[in-house]
Amino acid sequence: MNTAAPIPPGVAMRVLLVSTLAFAICFAAWLMFGVTGIPIRKELGLNASEFGLLTATPVLTGALFRLPLGIWTDRFGGRIVMFLLLVGCSVPLWLSSYATALWQFLLLGLALGLVGASFAVGTPYTSRFFPKERKGLAMGVFGAGTTGAAINMFVAPPLIVHFGWQGVPRVYAIALLIVAALFWLLSAPDPGRSATTLPIRQQLAVLRDPRVWKYCQYYSIVFGGFTAVSVWMPQYFVNVYHFPIGEAALMAASFALPAGVLRALGGYLSDRFGAHNVTWWVLWVAWICLFLLSYPQTDFVVQTIHGPAAFHLALPAWGFAMLLFVLGVALACGMASTFKYLSDDFPDNMGPVSGIVGLAGGLGGFLLPILFGILLDLIGVYSSCFMLLYGIVWVSLILSYVTEVRRTNVLGAAAANPSPRGAVK
Repeated sequence: MNTAAPIPPGVAMRVLLVSTLAFAICFAAWLMFGVTGIPIRKELGLNASEFGLLTATPVLTGALFRLPLGIWTDRFGGRIVMFLLLVGCSVPLWLSSYATALWQFLLLGLALGLVGASFAVGTPYTSRFFPKERKGLAMGVFGAGTTGAAINMFVAPPLIVHFGWQGVPRVYAIALLIVAALFWLLSAPDPGRSATTLPIRQQLAVLRDPRVWKYCQYYSIVFGGFTAVSVWMPQYFVNVYHFPIGEAALMAASFALPAGVLRALGGYLSDRFGAHNVTWWVLWVAWICLFLLSYPQTDFVVQTIHGPAAFHLALPAWGFAMLLFVLGVALACGMASTFKYLSDDFPDNMGPVSGIVGLAGGLGGFLLPILFGILLDLIGVYSSCFMLLYGIVWVSLILSYVTEVRRTNVLGAAAANPSPRGAVK
């Protein structure tokens, strides 16, 4: 390992803040079609499945390139990789404003989707500036860059109103270039890049560890679910609650904003109570919320002694938003706890491991909106998206119970004597 001098706290904090800013802008651009896709859908006459494909396409390349970018970060350094990513992705982002057909949106979406891989660059880069006991909080703060999803919901609707949907990718492209300049000026060279001297085959050898694949499953629901719900909710509020696009995006922010801002809380809780304990309770909270969100709007008639009585069961918009808020907080903590697992178990291989786990999360974020659209076209129930997520979380709960809970006391003294992986022996 590199035994360079200790990093001054001021430098570490500056790197963390500017990296978080870069990630937030990247995330806003990555999920842009969640809002701009609403007028594009009307313009092109897309069905639910095609809309799901449109919103999911950028997520695909963001997922697929997380592993190679994680490896390149270890090899070349996170500073140069992040800078080139910000500058390079501004080009397809700008060009997407001129697209007029679905295939053009999909092709350019694949290119601009590379910004989604910025997480696999920033995670190992920023983690190297902090000691082990502060890595969970540091990565939680960096992960708060997922507030870019909420930024998108606040910024994109006014731009659409004043400049059309074409104004959104143009403004975002300029923002990427400005942030790239700030990042280069305020960031610092990577400290202690020990893995840069290892061949790629040796870096990938860690992927044979079964724990990596378990964490992939966790992250595919906490991050993949967060990404999918973020891009799906604006149009959900438009179609189910009949809000105009601006109000629908603000309501959808009730999920995206806390899921980003409170990710740092998840990092703190993971440092304090252990990654396993946080993940276990996150899955239970998400499972309960998704059960309630899955119930479709229902009309039924009950025969009473006074004749038929009609009833209508449905969550009001404010109640729906409250459940989304709780779900967003739970997924935020789950994202942070998953990467606390990684920093504890694989401190010397964060590049490739965070890349493959991020890949799994990104693939979840790609597949889920498409499945949401297919289910909606097939059964015609808007809440079917939450039904699908409910089933996936149930699988995660079973996996967590079988692999850890049966051997672990997750109550009471669990927080007092956490093992290196956050579990009590």
